[in-house]
Amino acid sequence: MKFIHTADWHLGKLVHGIYMTEEQRYVLDQFVHLVEEEKPDAVVIAGDLYDRSVPPTDAVELLNDVLYKINVELNTPVLAISGNHDSAERLSFGSSWYRRSKFFMNGKLTRNLDPIHLNGVNFYLVPYSEPGLVRDVLDDQSIQSHDDAMRTIVGRIEESLNPNEPNVFVGHAFVLGGKTTDSERILSVGGSGCVSNDCFSPFSYTALGHLHSPDAIQHDFIRYSGSLLKYSFSEAKQRKTVSIINMDEKGNIQIEERTLKPKQDMRELEGYLEEILDPSFYQNQKLDDYFKITLKDHGALLDPINKLRKVYPNVLHLERKIDQIDLKTKQSFQAIKGNMKSELSLFEDFYREMTTLEFSEDKKELIASIIDKVKGAV
Repeated sequence: MKFIHTADWHLGKLVHGIYMTEEQRYVLDQFVHLVEEEKPDAVVIAGDLYDRSVPPTDAVELLNDVLYKINVELNTPVLAISGNHDSAERLSFGSSWYRRSKFFMNGKLTRNLDPIHLNGVNFYLVPYSEPGLVRDVLDDQSIQSHDDAMRTIVGRIEESLNPNEPNVFVGHAFVLGGKTTDSERILSVGGSGCVSNDCFSPFSYTALGHLHSPDAIQHDFIRYSGSLLKYSFSEAKQRKTVSIINMDEKGNIQIEERTLKPKQDMRELEGYLEEILDPSFYQNQKLDDYFKITLKDHGALLDPINKLRKVYPNVLHLERKIDQIDLKTKQSFQAIKGNMKSELSLFEDFYREMTTLEFSEDKKELIASIIDKVKGAV
């Protein structure tokens, strides 16, 4: 069994005011050619096909074109789920008749967790779902966190899972310890959005979406494919790949990677303005890439952004290194000042953050006496 694992296409993505649809089309054309060359038994898309629940028309048309080419023209089965950016209802539309052409789209979680059987492999398609929804659908009031939800889902799957056949889990989650970037939406506050990797121990391979780097976690059989493109400058140094999974009848896997080359890369430059605008420097650069430029100059600069855009037309973000140093120094100084506050002042700040009530003199005296007693006991 050979299948291609991809995820996080984020069609309709807006980056620094620029829609990435044409860049996405350019890379997806390469992806379709890869499917044509590799002739996999299936293409797996692990969520976040769109960047928002109501995507732009161009993004909808692009997804329609790509899936038609893969599923109909190339006669390749597609197994896909919704991610946290997608609308589960919109992606679920038509799913009952899509199956006639082996297009399996699971947008909404249901009590039916039966797998899709393809070439001797069982694929469990589990769309992204908030813990509250999983609690209601599976009627388990003990579910409070994403980890609880995932363990309950996998537990229900295990009730009928055949351990003598290869089993693949397709999901969209934040595995504990994964490396994040600025373009990934936080699933919940604190650590309650994380799931432990031991949740997926019953499966031969776990195809995940959500984190945008194929190196987000290091594990033998749990893998993020990574996003289609770089969607923030925090991803500028990341590799962008799709994974080709070869699986034998016992569930043993071999993983190959293929890199898709963007039309315009996302890169960072740092230096002095005069240096960056020197022809001897920029003649070796791909000038139409998307740039974040950090200037090391001190003092005033006259209209640096327009000077830079005459050479680098797609400067999306410009900042001064000295400003960043000043900001860090200011934050550090404020932290030091905060640490020098008395216990009573710190409690007063906390009280005002948590309530609109007045921190009266009576309350001050009460808290001061409690602090004195605690310090005296210590």
